[in-house]
Amino acid sequence: MESGCGLDNNVNIAEPDLRRQVGDLLPELRAFARFLARDRSAADDLVQDALVRALGALHQFQPGTSLKAWLFTIQRNAFYEQQRRRKREAVALAASFDGTETAAPGQDVRSAITDLQQLIWTLPPLLREALILIGAQELTYEEAAVVCDVPVGTMKARLSRARVALAAAVAKTEQAG
Repeated sequence: MESGCGLDNNVNIAEPDLRRQVGDLLPELRAFARFLARDRSAADDLVQDALVRALGALHQFQPGTSLKAWLFTIQRNAFYEQQRRRKREAVALAASFDGTETAAPGQDVRSAITDLQQLIWTLPPLLREALILIGAQELTYEEAAVVCDVPVGTMKARLSRARVALAAAVAKTEQAG
């Protein structure tokens, strides 16, 4: 026996389809999380956190908009929230202990892909983010602008500046090598 208004029934019918679509986007969510976190384990935690948030707020998704952009926005916000929390924790730990921080061991840069990845990480965060969202994740300018909560023109400018800066970094590396 069904109760409630017809609108609730439509939401329930559409929800399994949305859940399937969310599942279909998992590889792209993982890739974006790895870009943000730079650590496989942290990226997996980020994806899980974003999925929990998204599935809990699935009723807030606006039909007719980009599910991918909506999920990336949730994931990006979760990442920045985690970063803020880690900074507060680091300050608290530093105040509690006199020890020094340990750095992750470095890796030898051997392949062109690794070289490019290193160069991408030299870009300012906003430019790097634009490059990854549009270039690697294949979001449109409009979708990337929604993810970053900026006008489309700002996203286009960021991508343009990122490409110029990356080309300059590649040229500088080639001249040094």
